Amino acid sequence: MNNLVKNIAEKSRNDFPLFNRDINKNLIYLDHAATSQKPKQVIDSLKKYYSFQNANVHRGAHQLSAIATEKFENSRKLTANFINSKNEKEIIFTRNATEAINLVAYTWGNYELQENDEILISLMEHHSNIVPWQLIAKAKKCKLIYINIDKNGELDFDDFRKKLSDKTKIVSLVHVSNTLGCCNPIEEISSLAHQKGSLVLLDACQSLAHKQVDIKKLGIDFLAGSSHKLCGPTGIGFLWGREEILKKIPPFLGGGEMINEVFKDNSTWAELPHKFEAGTPAIGEAIGMGTALKYLQSIGLNEIHNYEKELTKYLFEKLEEIDDLKILGPSPFIQPDRGPLATFYIKGVHSNDVAELLDNSNIYIRSGHHCCQPLHRFYGIKSTARASLSFTSTPSEIDYLAEELKSVISFLKKNS
Repeated sequence: MNNLVKNIAEKSRNDFPLFNRDINKNLIYLDHAATSQKPKQVIDSLKKYYSFQNANVHRGAHQLSAIATEKFENSRKLTANFINSKNEKEIIFTRNATEAINLVAYTWGNYELQENDEILISLMEHHSNIVPWQLIAKAKKCKLIYINIDKNGELDFDDFRKKLSDKTKIVSLVHVSNTLGCCNPIEEISSLAHQKGSLVLLDACQSLAHKQVDIKKLGIDFLAGSSHKLCGPTGIGFLWGREEILKKIPPFLGGGEMINEVFKDNSTWAELPHKFEAGTPAIGEAIGMGTALKYLQSIGLNEIHNYEKELTKYLFEKLEEIDDLKILGPSPFIQPDRGPLATFYIKGVHSNDVAELLDNSNIYIRSGHHCCQPLHRFYGIKSTARASLSFTSTPSEIDYLAEELKSVISFLKKNS
């Protein structure tokens, strides 16, 4: 563990301005599942674009536009490579993963879904993978069906088998839950779904920065990702979709860039991926995301995953020593490939109070329902606290969290 800390965490922390000890002494950031911090390489790439390369893409004949276009499209190639797609035309830049899921719901969903068709999601989904399907199901008179959670805090695979049917047209699931931390068996799910003629959409926001995600191995049809959880800028995300599906479905938004020709009474569409990218895109942010993906690959996704696996075990060990603290989701000793986070609650103590008092000690965690209200209702609780790790996290930070958490809980119980 110590060698891993030296080689990954301590070395990489020097790249992140937030972790500069001279500026932010004793700052402990344990909210990586909400948004990752940004290395100086990403910040520098944004500064370079806006300072010396700022121009619109695809439209200009001048050199500056050509440079911006090259950088922008190179980020598309980097994104395709990151998930093992050999076709950058299958990468559509969006504002975020939420927009990517909405894109599928409102284009593929409007084009393909019929009355009484079924959409299969789970109780652990982020609201971004619930609300779009609620809206499209209502509009198309479809049925939205939820897969249950088992006693270990994992997807109930037997329940999935029972609810998957010939009426299922899409299975839309999270890869790694942002609350339970469990990693869902997507390969098996995809295989069974395809046997029933269903497509599979994967919300990969909580997995892409922590392990290698291979679309071919997973056998999925769509994938949604978000830059800001990948050490990249906010305001940019992406959808990957199979080319044959993307070619068939209509555009999401209308306007400039996504057209081939416009006449008074009709228009024709641009080729992929521009068919789905109306208007001026987030150029600098896309370039920054490409830089972030290169940064993560320079460290190594396998190295990151292996380090975070050990760190997650240590986090659970420390939290499980605390009286009255209950962690949701499977233990890393049962599911080693789970996400590097721990979501917990303490009987008789509100999670917001815990987070606020930890904040006074410069420990930053998340509290609330984590955009997973149906899941919290399933457990009969209103809110939880969540500590989430990254390759920049260290055992000493976990030690300090556990120490302060005991003190905070003791204080709150005495003063409640």
